[in-house]
Amino acid sequence: MVMRRKITEILKKWKVSDANECALLIDGARRVGKSFIVEEFAKAEYPAYLMINFKYVGNDVKETFNEYLGNLDVFFERLFLVLERKPLPRGSLIVFDEVQAFPRAREAIKPLVADGRYHYVETGSLISIRKNVEGILIPSEERHIKMYPMDFEEFLWANGEETLMGAIREAFARRESLGALHRRAMDAFRTYMLVGGMPQSVKKFVESRDFDKVDRVKRDILGLYRDAIVKYAGSSALKVERMWDAIPAQLSRHEKSYNLADIDVNARMREYEEPAFWLKDAMICNFCYNATEPNLWLSLSADHTTFKCYMADTGLLVSHAFDENELASESIHKRLMTGDLSVNEGMLMENIVAQTLVASGRKLYFYSRSDPYDRKERMEIDFLIAKSKLARKNNVGAVEVKSGKRVRHASLEKFQAKFSDFLSEPFIFHSGDVKVSKGIKCLPLYMISCL
Repeated sequence: MVMRRKITEILKKWKVSDANECALLIDGARRVGKSFIVEEFAKAEYPAYLMINFKYVGNDVKETFNEYLGNLDVFFERLFLVLERKPLPRGSLIVFDEVQAFPRAREAIKPLVADGRYHYVETGSLISIRKNVEGILIPSEERHIKMYPMDFEEFLWANGEETLMGAIREAFARRESLGALHRRAMDAFRTYMLVGGMPQSVKKFVESRDFDKVDRVKRDILGLYRDAIVKYAGSSALKVERMWDAIPAQLSRHEKSYNLADIDVNARMREYEEPAFWLKDAMICNFCYNATEPNLWLSLSADHTTFKCYMADTGLLVSHAFDENELASESIHKRLMTGDLSVNEGMLMENIVAQTLVASGRKLYFYSRSDPYDRKERMEIDFLIAKSKLARKNNVGAVEVKSGKRVRHASLEKFQAKFSDFLSEPFIFHSGDVKVSKGIKCLPLYMISCL
């Protein structure tokens, strides 16, 4: 099967307009498909290419970077020699794969781009943690983009569905129902929520239609993440692992703000800043911060001590949340598909909304206020998003996610009343069809990527 990814278009545009001036660094979680998509791009767009995986190269390659960059003719002659490759024709692509394993290669980008012989793409994870940037000068000739798990439309493409997303966009633009297509779209979205967007999981599902086999693939990926925590998180490994393991329980709570006391009664935020940064930089978690003043500049009022922690892939959350033997039972899969798992369905839906918003380039914010004396001041809005086109007012969108058939929106009504000058059109996303409740549009979850 062919894995079509939207990031390919970004790579093509970079090649045409900017590849002679900068390298492209693709940052993403492990197993998100970075190496695969870059190699497919190289095969399609270049006369020749070379991939150097710095996790596996020998000292002779590293020595070439350390000793010979002062003379690039000698550098390339020696590089191709130690890699046992013929010299590449001018205008070819060189890929620095897993570049975080040898940060010196990132520093080399400046003279290599200036040389102009080749184009350069770098891939990596844990790009910004201290040990991977220590002692090197980050080149200005490096453009940094992020790669995420497959989104819903990419999942549909992988399953041979080419037209459904177009119909969803048209219905969203009119704020109207898909009609007869609603059930088909919701079933596809629930399947995506269960399988997730990791390319290996999607591939296994397309090939087998067997959720148990998909679950085994996801558990292998979770095992790799756990191994990476132990191997790369250093002295913070125990705290990182505690935060990671507690994510499903934290998201299952009614109050979803991450409570460190649940994992360590003596925990202090300052002690967990580095573990939280590690999970964020590894791109296996998405952090959502409380914006205490919901105006246009959400980042300026973000309280970084009050946050929600979502997993970057909802399919992985499903496998992380349920006991392996429990998940393997056919009834669990059926209950997830039919929406009959009310205890945990809300966390899955909120997680997939967070995942979708991040994949569309948005930072995550929410609004939460607890007032023991005034009920009118007690409210929590799942997500706040800034409009792409600015106006004099009403620049912040409010998004609520509901799993049940009854759509309650007391917090949203309070929020509308309190911040009417800031608030643009509010939305509730739920598993049902399009409807209006007290003037608020309730839309099906599969429309979330249309925002």
